[in-house]
Amino acid sequence: MFKVLKFACAALVAMLAVQTFAFAAKKPAPISLTEEQRAAISRVNTFINSFTTLKGEFVQTSDKGQSVRGVVMLSKPGKIRFDYAPPSPLLIVSDGKWLTIKNKVKERGDQVPLGATPLRLIVAPKIDLMAETVVLSVEDVDGFTSVALADKKDQMGGHIVLIYDNAQDTLQQWIIVDGKGRRTTVQFANLERDVQLNQKLFMETIKRKTNEKRN
Repeated sequence: MFKVLKFACAALVAMLAVQTFAFAAKKPAPISLTEEQRAAISRVNTFINSFTTLKGEFVQTSDKGQSVRGVVMLSKPGKIRFDYAPPSPLLIVSDGKWLTIKNKVKERGDQVPLGATPLRLIVAPKIDLMAETVVLSVEDVDGFTSVALADKKDQMGGHIVLIYDNAQDTLQQWIIVDGKGRRTTVQFANLERDVQLNQKLFMETIKRKTNEKRN
């Protein structure tokens, strides 16, 4: 079962909703960091680098408030799978190079380079958030740390917000914000680190039109 978020975490999300529009309206600019904020980023960075595989449950909420749930699996380097529970036909899989967004019923979908998405920060073999991102905000409230980051390699104008539970030493949720300020929130539960995963789970194909090619 998913734990109910503490009020402090909800307050962080509300704060970030306001900040999102400011980030989307202009080119992200780094903030000046205090020593406490640097320490907060370091805690999040240490967690991301602390595992090779990860498995757990998630609830995803769209910008319009629609929610779906499922199971998430991650295997470094580069591999991630969001397996959505019925009735959703959606499946999102990265094989380390391509991120495939697939309709399991129609066997069709789209593919984008993993490196063009903020997810590459989570599935990198090792990551240095301070060096590889622009830090947009850091908030630390009642045991929850939120860090808003723009990937320096991203060309699409989005950013990711990571919310970390300091007491439980785990990722509570992330928020993906696209270049237009639209937010997709993913809340996690029962995350297990360094579990054995079948690598075939990260290989998916989609049907393509005869004149459609992928480089």
